Amino acid sequence: MKNFLIFFTLFASIFYVKAQTDSTQLPLKIKGYLESYYCYDFGKPPNHNRPAFLYSFNRHNEVNINLGFIKASYEKNNIRANLGLMTGTYPNANLSSEPGVLKNTYEGNVGVKLSKNKNIWVDVGLFPSHIGFESAIGKDCWNLTRSILAENSPYYESGVKLSSASNNGKWFISGLLLNGWQRIQRVNANNTPAFGHQLTFKPNAKVTLNSSSFVGNDKPDSVMQMRYFHNFYGQFQIQKKLGVIIGFDIGREQKTKNKSEYNSWYSPVFIVKYSLTMKLRIAMRGEYYSDENQVIIATGTHNGFQTYGYSVNIDYSIAENIMWRVEGRGFTSKDPIFNENNSVTRQNNFVTTSLAILF
Repeated sequence: MKNFLIFFTLFASIFYVKAQTDSTQLPLKIKGYLESYYCYDFGKPPNHNRPAFLYSFNRHNEVNINLGFIKASYEKNNIRANLGLMTGTYPNANLSSEPGVLKNTYEGNVGVKLSKNKNIWVDVGLFPSHIGFESAIGKDCWNLTRSILAENSPYYESGVKLSSASNNGKWFISGLLLNGWQRIQRVNANNTPAFGHQLTFKPNAKVTLNSSSFVGNDKPDSVMQMRYFHNFYGQFQIQKKLGVIIGFDIGREQKTKNKSEYNSWYSPVFIVKYSLTMKLRIAMRGEYYSDENQVIIATGTHNGFQTYGYSVNIDYSIAENIMWRVEGRGFTSKDPIFNENNSVTRQNNFVTTSLAILF
């Protein structure tokens, strides 16, 4: 109850600031997002929790909110800032290790522009992740649910970011000093700096190429295991109605401290989207995630997590800022890791529908 009251007070404060600044024409913008959903898992989990490697849309057979947030953004001259507060089953699952009201913080950062003539910024605080083509905001993603690689790489990060964008908008580059692998608060007894980079190239309006990385240790220093991770994706608008995304994650982590032996994982994904009309579109996804040594996804089985995924979703834009979606999705694993009717199986199938509004 105490956390809820703090959360509510922060929300109210944002609206108060907005009301005060409207009259003075300060560059403060307020926006909100809400996505409700219903998911039916044919495995019928009795506790209503979907497989543990899924953090979005992860409740079975109940109407719920995946993500709802309100965000204030301020930018004037050489200063910018963002504050976003959220609720839903996504933050409950994905930020479960964060303390107190930090679980409800979607974004919180302050930035200063370092050059009068060039677009160079340093930002400090909590940010959406610099890794991958998917985010927690479902309306911005081609598929209703997130890819396995997106669910199991950082959605958010905290630290310091130095970034620069070219004047023609074709290049973006950033370097990051981070608290860890998807961390707001550091792991206890961890003082190892973590680093990241992002390089994005948009040669034209139809092509986006992106390279992102993470290097660091996400365990106490006494058992340090360095992690090296890279994400690459390309987004291509083949024609007016047809788009394609190709993504690939690969990572390595030391087996033990100060040793040269590593465990590895990787994941390719392919997504195609086709617009049937101005309001109706369809998207299909094929993916594979291999984590035999269970660095990221623990199964306790002989072959670890080696799983294929496939999905198809239909989206209908009710209005410019409201979208209704339906998706059918399935997983096939090398080992029996899914529960169904009190038994263990290699298959998991489910259907999800959502209604999202951006305001």
